[in-house]
Amino acid sequence: MNNHYRILIKGKNPSYFLSLLISMHISIYHKEESPTGLILEINEKDYQKITAIKTSYKIIVLNRYGFLKLQYLFSKYFVFLFGLIFFFIILFFLSHLIFSVEVIHSNYEIRSIIYQDLKKFGIEKFNFKVSYEEKEEIVQKILKKETEKIEWLEIEEVGTKYVVHVEERKKNKEKEECSPRNIVAKKDAMILDIQAEEGEVIKKRLDYVKKGDIIISGLIYNKEDIVAKRCAIGKVFGEVWYQVNLSIPKRYHEEKVTGDKKSQLEIEFLDSTYHLFSHYKSYRKQSIAILASRILPIRFLFSTYLETDVVDKKYNLENIDSMAYELATNKLLDKLSEEDEIISKKILKKYEKDSKIEVEVFFRVKEDITDFVDISNIDITKENQQEEE
Repeated sequence: MNNHYRILIKGKNPSYFLSLLISMHISIYHKEESPTGLILEINEKDYQKITAIKTSYKIIVLNRYGFLKLQYLFSKYFVFLFGLIFFFIILFFLSHLIFSVEVIHSNYEIRSIIYQDLKKFGIEKFNFKVSYEEKEEIVQKILKKETEKIEWLEIEEVGTKYVVHVEERKKNKEKEECSPRNIVAKKDAMILDIQAEEGEVIKKRLDYVKKGDIIISGLIYNKEDIVAKRCAIGKVFGEVWYQVNLSIPKRYHEEKVTGDKKSQLEIEFLDSTYHLFSHYKSYRKQSIAILASRILPIRFLFSTYLETDVVDKKYNLENIDSMAYELATNKLLDKLSEEDEIISKKILKKYEKDSKIEVEVFFRVKEDITDFVDISNIDITKENQQEEE
């Protein structure tokens, strides 16, 4: 016997119902009594007959065997199985799409040219990926088309993203000769370091110089006479002083965590985040990625939203220092280059004025003070004659 049911008969005096089944010639393969009722095992056809009987007894299916078991499981989990199969079909489809294209090069013009060429050959967002052979063919077409501008190009596939590496063709220009010049101070400073490659150093470390003072001369002397003009080559670093003046309002708003929080699972797809409930009006968010796909631009996050409240605060002369340093530093950094380095900072003066606090912050900065002055028009003979006179 393959296809059969195991059922439970519940009700008063189940033996009466058993007698009824026997009178109907129902084949019973197994019978046992339990505290909850009478347990029987019958075939599929007989089960259909029993369910057609109008009776007060309750018939409960405990288990199914054979093909009936498979049929039941399939009907029960059909939606899940269909969803799972559909998910993998979508996953397979999406894994063959291009979700982003990035051209890596510092020159905007070169990047724009490559983006246009890629689009022309079918490599753009939401298009299907191309095969390795097609990709190599596209590379050769772009190199041939942009031969005057592009030296080398590679298209790298990273999941659903194409990363394009480009090397610009270097133009064959004759190297311009450096004309005779002096290296002078770009601004008032104290010299910290002189790196001379060519020319005569006439200043030393810790010397104070004013803007325009010569530090490395392009005029080469033999005793007191000028014998040659050179292109002074080198770098000079100096300590430059700055004063930053601030006017900070006494009253300000501070965001504080209230202690109330909500946590939820979120799905991040491309640049959008999908969540179950709305968050607080004012909040801080903390997220942990629990699952991320290397193929698709999708991540599953566990996020906690911390409710915040805006509180009115007030600065005074005792608690203003840290904010003053932060604001003054940011203001100064806008004027400095990435190579410049702040050596030290100090608050010179702070005082209250109306609804604000006035602060003066002093900075010592190490920076490149190299500047150049052309000396091509200097007449060596005339200069020597003037020296003799």
